[in-house]
Amino acid sequence: MDLHLGRERPSQAERQAVDDVLGPPASGWDGGERRAGIDGRAATGGHEARQRRHLLLPVLQSVQARAGWLSPGALNYVCQRLSVPPAEAYGVATFYALLSLEARPPAAVHVCDDIACRVRGAKALCAELEGALGPAGSNGQGGRDRRAMWLRSPCLGLCERAPGVLVTLAGERPVERSLAPATCAGVVDALAGRAADAPPAARIPQFGEPGLRLLRRVGRVDPASLDDYRAHGGYQALRRAVALGPVGVIREVIDAKLVGRGGAAFPTGRKWEAVARAAVRPHYVVCNADESEPGTFKDRVLMEEDPFAIVEAMTIAGYATGCERGYLYVRGEYPLASARLAGAIASARSKGFLGDDIMGQGVRFDIEIRRGAGAYICGEETALFNSIEGLRGEPRNKPPFPTEAGLFGKPTVVNNVETLANVLEIIEKTGPAFASVGTSGSTGTKLFCLSGHVARPGLYEVPFGTTLRALLDRAGGVPGGRSLRAVLLGGAAGSFVTPEDLDVPLTFEGTRAIGASLGSGVVMAFDDTVDPWDIVLRIAAFFRDESCGQCVPCRVGTVRQEESLHRLARGRPLGSVRDELQLLSEIGQAMRDASICGLGQTAAVAVQSALGKLLRLDGGKP
Repeated sequence: MDLHLGRERPSQAERQAVDDVLGPPASGWDGGERRAGIDGRAATGGHEARQRRHLLLPVLQSVQARAGWLSPGALNYVCQRLSVPPAEAYGVATFYALLSLEARPPAAVHVCDDIACRVRGAKALCAELEGALGPAGSNGQGGRDRRAMWLRSPCLGLCERAPGVLVTLAGERPVERSLAPATCAGVVDALAGRAADAPPAARIPQFGEPGLRLLRRVGRVDPASLDDYRAHGGYQALRRAVALGPVGVIREVIDAKLVGRGGAAFPTGRKWEAVARAAVRPHYVVCNADESEPGTFKDRVLMEEDPFAIVEAMTIAGYATGCERGYLYVRGEYPLASARLAGAIASARSKGFLGDDIMGQGVRFDIEIRRGAGAYICGEETALFNSIEGLRGEPRNKPPFPTEAGLFGKPTVVNNVETLANVLEIIEKTGPAFASVGTSGSTGTKLFCLSGHVARPGLYEVPFGTTLRALLDRAGGVPGGRSLRAVLLGGAAGSFVTPEDLDVPLTFEGTRAIGASLGSGVVMAFDDTVDPWDIVLRIAAFFRDESCGQCVPCRVGTVRQEESLHRLARGRPLGSVRDELQLLSEIGQAMRDASICGLGQTAAVAVQSALGKLLRLDGGKP
């Protein structure tokens, strides 16, 4: 393949950032010094370089972290090292919000102005930062010589401590820090390199409460200590799994009636069984930790505070399904989670809990971390596979399904963090014991992310079947004596419910009966001070911005939906209000019926529920 590269060349720092991931170039053909004679007549390493296409995103991230942006020279060098056509590398680089092909200062501040943060001070924070650093997206009031800029960001997964901010400082020793609740002064200190105190051990609202399963170690165990994890029952489940054998493990998961906790609710045991039986090799296990649904932070808490549990659960999944390699795809906006998982993997490997002979039992399995780069769509499993493979994170058509042809075209088990965390309880206590909690259609416990206008926001674990009213009461209800106006259930792809729905049991079947869904476990409360139009317009803007653009129904539909809502909000509909509402309904139906993936299929759900329950349209005016 002939690569047509530009004339721009990388700086020494950019070259080093690429080589840190790929190693030094072997010849002049892949970016090294041109050797006399042989390099003029024979090319080496091209096929091998293309075999490393899956390293494209890590390489781009390395350059971004070092230089603060991806220059044309750096992109040329990346293409040369990996034998990737520049157009393809450009397509990948422009796909992700955390990568930039435009020159930026080394310091960037990503400020969440999504739903949960909007009701907790994000607008005021943005106004203060504009005064301190200039308009969003600019290099500050002083122009190019300023060393920092700030940008508006979709949800950063810090909803229980809103408003949230992610600060990135590029350089030889890059820094990434999440701040929440964030203040303008705190952001300025972070930009100046003034380190904050180490974050205290997490204190979930239920800390100390008996009966917790998934959260029982949070706040009690040092997340950096394998010994502490083992002292609190760690790796007992893996030992029992090896004693049961792969077939026995899968039988326990099937008996537990465990279904996926990411929103789709597919039976986990069936998925594992299909991959275990697949004749094609190798098999892969992927942990989908790209938690990007606005209002969701449950997986972040588990990864930050109990990382060894995720590593152990992935190992059990790999053992049961015949996988020797796993990929843990972590959301790019979660620097602490990534660091703690990397530490857990290294510790587990050093103590024989990962590698070629786990616990001396002849079991081979290892895990590699891959980080996202700011794309909500990569939470869709096939888009995630493409991202790992070094392609644009666009969803694939199904079938074939991942159990047949997933990552690198091989049979793949993909589960999210919360789903995997349940596996430890199932193996330790048996599948039937797990299924005895909750309801027959929704077994076990469920994590719920409470944010917005509740007295004690945070992550809660309750048995399936707990009512929405009881869950809100656990969180202290609406503070300040205000009345509850609505609850967004399931996230931006979920539905609004009103106080009349508070007695709904929080189960898959219970929420389905009222036309809602549990989704990713979001429970975001809004009191009577909230402007519902502001929330609905932000949801519409989110889907418009996050659509990958691959299919027309979603690419065009999300834009038309937002335009229609703005017309209604201004009281200037096309024709009558009824005409505009009919248009919105038709747009939503087209997206549901014809979009490739769940983003387009659910982009109108919250909007339609808001139109039906929150937004009062009378005589053509809201």
